[in-house]
Amino acid sequence: MSEETSNRVFADGILKGRVALVTGGGTGITGGVARALAEAGARVALVSRKIENLEPAAALIREGVGGDAQAFAADVRDYAQVERAVAGCVEHFGRLDIVVNGAAGNFLCPAEELSPNGFGTVVDIDLKGTFNVCRAAFEELKKRRGLILNISATLHYGGTPLQLHVSAAKAGVDALTRNLAVEWGAHGIRSNAIAPGPIEDTEGMKRLVPPDIKERLRKRIPLGRFGRIRDVEQCAVFLCSDAAAFINGAVIAVDGGHWLGGTRLL
Repeated sequence: MSEETSNRVFADGILKGRVALVTGGGTGITGGVARALAEAGARVALVSRKIENLEPAAALIREGVGGDAQAFAADVRDYAQVERAVAGCVEHFGRLDIVVNGAAGNFLCPAEELSPNGFGTVVDIDLKGTFNVCRAAFEELKKRRGLILNISATLHYGGTPLQLHVSAAKAGVDALTRNLAVEWGAHGIRSNAIAPGPIEDTEGMKRLVPPDIKERLRKRIPLGRFGRIRDVEQCAVFLCSDAAAFINGAVIAVDGGHWLGGTRLL
C-alpha cells in the first residue's frame, strides 16, 4: 500500500459507486493505480494475460483495502479476449465507469538492432491494446458518461535512445487519447492520460536504468527527486473523480518537470 494512500489526500469515498477496469493492474504503476482507486471507493476489475499474476493483487485489495476486486485474464492484443473481460466485469459488478489502460511492454534496444517483431509487439500491446480496450468498453462507458485514463510516457517528447518502439507506441497513445476526447466527448466520455517520468519504485527503473546513470538522471529533474508510484496514483484518482469533470483530452506529465529540464539522458 502507498506511503500516502489516496484516501488521506482526497475525501473518503470520492469514487464510491464507480467500477474501474484496469489493464496491467497487477503490478507496478497500474497496480498502484488499481489499489488507489479501490482506496477511493471504486470496485476494481484487474486485467492481464496471466490470471496467476492478478489474483494476489486482487486479494491484496480485498484484504488490505477492504474493496471489491476481481481478476480477469485477457491479452489486450486480442480483441475477443478483451470483449470477454469487459463482459465479465459488467456481469460481476453490473456496470463499468472507468477504464485505465496500463498494459505495456518495454526493453532497451538500438534502433538498428530492433526487429520488426520487437517493434510490432510493443505497438500491439501499448497502442493497439489501448484501442481494443477503449473500443470494447465504449457502449458501457456511454451508458455511464464514463471516462478513459491512459498511461502514457514522456519518452517521445524528445529523442530517447534505445526507446524508439516505446516512444512510437506512446505517441500513438497520446493521439488516441486526444481523438477520443473529441469524438466521444459528445457521449459524455472523458479521455485523458498520465505520462509518468522517472518513477523510482518501478521494475522498469530497476531493470532499464543502470546505477551509474541513475544519479545523473535525478539531477536533471527540477524538483530534485525521482517520482514514486504514489505520485501517479494521486493524479489518477483526481482525473477519475468529479473534481476533473471538465478535463478532457489532457496528457498530464507526472515527472517533476523532467522533460522540461533538458534533453533525454544519452
